[in-house]
Amino acid sequence: MPLPQQLRDESDFDQLPDNVPISATIADIEEKKGFIDYFRFVIEVKTKGGSKYLIYRRYREFFNLHQVLEARYSPEDPEKPTANTCVLPSLPGKVFMGVKQEIAESRIPELNTYMKGLLGLPTWFLLSDALRMFFYQTDRDSKHQPQALRRLRPPTRRIKTVKPKMELFSSPRAEAMFDFRGNDKSELNLKRGEVIFLLRRVNADWLEGTVNNQTGIFPESFVKIIKPLPESESEGEGGAHTYSCLRCFLLTPSGVATRDVCVQEDLTIQPSHKELLSRMRNVFKEEDIALNYRDPEGDLIRILDDEDVQLMIKESCRQQVDHKRPVNQFPWELHVTLTSDLSVYNTEA
Repeated sequence: MPLPQQLRDESDFDQLPDNVPISATIADIEEKKGFIDYFRFVIEVKTKGGSKYLIYRRYREFFNLHQVLEARYSPEDPEKPTANTCVLPSLPGKVFMGVKQEIAESRIPELNTYMKGLLGLPTWFLLSDALRMFFYQTDRDSKHQPQALRRLRPPTRRIKTVKPKMELFSSPRAEAMFDFRGNDKSELNLKRGEVIFLLRRVNADWLEGTVNNQTGIFPESFVKIIKPLPESESEGEGGAHTYSCLRCFLLTPSGVATRDVCVQEDLTIQPSHKELLSRMRNVFKEEDIALNYRDPEGDLIRILDDEDVQLMIKESCRQQVDHKRPVNQFPWELHVTLTSDLSVYNTEA
């Protein structure tokens, strides 16, 4: 379907639908923790009809949008745009080195300028499906609870911050009220003020949880429960959890180290081999590592690509009936080994 001919004069604006976005401003950045941690921009969008709403976009979504718009609307000769082409504003380039939060913060003014430039182009351009989908508020956008929205606050007066009632949407967790030192490796060491993600209740007095990628048990009397564990598995499966827990092991000649990694990903997610490898390097502070899983016979199988990850998840789901796990724990586990250590594999014919 051909684009409508370029509209003219002030009456052009009046012909636009009320839900067309006409301005957008970045209100804040928020960190998203998954198998790969990243920052996304919280954007306040205003429409022609006067409504306002928030959307959440990563830089790569800006990048993808720009590529689509460039392929459709950029003139071959920038000096001579035709009826259905226009010169697009410049998008800030990719940055491959540096602290992610600092990079995201530094991009805010440039991206604000970029969005202002896009939404200031001829009125026919505002009807582009790619542009409208980028600024469309999805169900996920509308359900997300924003955090600070720092850049929307008036700079001349103090704002009283009201703590949102996030408990209804948060993961089971507790805050350490006192320092606690475990007697052995099965017990967590806690520092006052730390937040512990709860995995399960051990008995009437002890809980199991994870903090700082360490998993263990601890006395309930040392913590304040912020969000309790679900009473049953069916309650936990109803979508109350906002994080999932992956149990992983580092196998070295000197012993085995166990970690529980909490991510804001659904239990049904299938991460890529690259994402898992990157996260395990960060967790265990080892670069030259290999990923593995255990087959039904208990032998280690090395994971080399995304197809192996898919196979691992498929086989683990078959076996999960025999394993009692916390309701927010992935049904599969990772066994990390040093790349050069082949002694962990069963090589018998």
